[in-house]
Amino acid sequence: MREFSLPALYEVPTDGNLTDLIRRNAAQHPDVAVMSRKVAGAWTDVSATQFLAEVRAAAKGLIASGVQPGDRVALMSRTRFEWVLLDFAIWSAGAVTVPVYETSSAEQVQWILGDSGAVAVLVESDAHAAAVASVREELPELVHVWQIDAGAVEALGKAGAEVSDETMDLRMVSAKADDPATIVYTSGTTGRPKGCVLTHRSFFAECGNVVERLKPLFRTGECSVLLFLPAAHVFGRLVEVASVMAPIKLGCVPDIKNLTDELASFRPTLILGVPRVFEKVYNAARAKAQADGKGKIFDRAADTAIAYSRALSTPQGPSLGLKLKHKLFDKLVFGKLRAVLGGRGEYAISGGAPLGERLGHFYRGIGFTVLEGYGLTESCAATAFNPWDRPKIGTVGQPLPGSVVRIADDGEVLLHGEHLFTGYWKNESASAEALADGWFHTGDIGTLDEDGYLAITGRKKEIIVTAGGKNVAPAVIEDRIRAHALVAECMVVGDGRPFVGALVTLDEEFLSRWAEEHGKPAGSTALSLREDAELLAEVQRAVDDGNAAVSKAESVRKFRILPAQFTEEAGHITPSLKLKRNVVAKDFADEVESIYRA
Repeated sequence: MREFSLPALYEVPTDGNLTDLIRRNAAQHPDVAVMSRKVAGAWTDVSATQFLAEVRAAAKGLIASGVQPGDRVALMSRTRFEWVLLDFAIWSAGAVTVPVYETSSAEQVQWILGDSGAVAVLVESDAHAAAVASVREELPELVHVWQIDAGAVEALGKAGAEVSDETMDLRMVSAKADDPATIVYTSGTTGRPKGCVLTHRSFFAECGNVVERLKPLFRTGECSVLLFLPAAHVFGRLVEVASVMAPIKLGCVPDIKNLTDELASFRPTLILGVPRVFEKVYNAARAKAQADGKGKIFDRAADTAIAYSRALSTPQGPSLGLKLKHKLFDKLVFGKLRAVLGGRGEYAISGGAPLGERLGHFYRGIGFTVLEGYGLTESCAATAFNPWDRPKIGTVGQPLPGSVVRIADDGEVLLHGEHLFTGYWKNESASAEALADGWFHTGDIGTLDEDGYLAITGRKKEIIVTAGGKNVAPAVIEDRIRAHALVAECMVVGDGRPFVGALVTLDEEFLSRWAEEHGKPAGSTALSLREDAELLAEVQRAVDDGNAAVSKAESVRKFRILPAQFTEEAGHITPSLKLKRNVVAKDFADEVESIYRA
């Protein structure tokens, strides 16, 4: 199939903006908890009425400080309650939010603030404030810097005390549907980040249709979601706006170091994450079972869950024997795994990278269905996702209702719809190229099945052509290899080479556990063990599993274990965990060469 679309389930208001949502919530659901924030270590609910009042107070401070409609205001912070509050405050002042990853370097901060022409920036910490200060002389349009940890929200409240409610009301309705809501800078796997202009219409079309299509997951007063993705990433913004649109209760946590504890205390009904989170939960549970001498039971349970999920996709469904095994393991294993995920949820939404078919079936088999989706910054997050009632594991689902997915003659995925960005900020040539012929050219390669379910098979620019002329899409085999508990990242190489190779990094948490179980010296690292025969054999098993998914010509013949993980600080991955392949290839050129030495 070359093209597929679904009718829109939500009509975008022609003259509205995103602040309509918080006013509507306060009017229709005044006492419903729409947010929850940590106060003295405990989750404390924030009602729709209270949230609106706090947003208006902060927005008045922005207005009093001279922020005008259409001005760009940057926001640099980890994911926390104040991020959402200030995002809506910026919109309420009629301004445009420019997210900045909290891990950004001073050079990146300078580029984003300078390119967007930001007149103000709200930072979280002393380190963020120092980064801005170090480039302040290069930002002539920047007037204000407020720091959240130094009382920015309170300061804005005081500054705006004299702004009248009438002025505030007029400012809240100043932006219209086709006005920019945000400029989100792409992670920049190659070159400088480009600013994607997303309008209020983009978010209405995106979130309105997501909420309607997944309605059972967004029941007001019953459902809740815990946001632990970077709020600066467009996927995080989807979670934020969709939660407010529904509305359902939204909680924010700044990182995933203590994620299981946060899930246990917040107990969300819906989780939105990236595949690495779900891989970690699975690998941690399996490692714990092995440490407790119950590894074989866990593996049998996992096989049962996968078989049960696969059977759900057949006309006859699971057999009686499989149902009985599933019921037994539900008591022994599956219930405990669901408890790790908070105990109340039945669904998760995963994006950012492929989850992998085996892991998808595993989670559905334990009673926690992970609905895979696909999107880009330019598509305001999800442009396709699996419906809750008819998921097809191994695909990224059907198009967002009201949009169209087309497969070009060369296999590229093309998009059309109201949710798309309007172009790259101050970059007409790049905009014209990306939006040629009225379609957004994603750069991804994919296929559509007879039911309109999309499968992504690779990136046009990442296709490797071996010396023998074989075209290799790295994503399929990389995802399979990375599913192994020991593997943190995998990057396939082989462009112009006689065969396909791979660079592999090890997960430090699981490496230390593996080293202890296999009698390696205390404090062993990837550097000290990278030539260890047992470790090489274990990683070879991961590679063999990856090779099983591809043809012989596409399979990894040799690999090298790198001495350390890829990090954002080293410039090897983006804040959204995408590999900067050109940087990795350059920095580890000697390692790549060693793969091809006779």
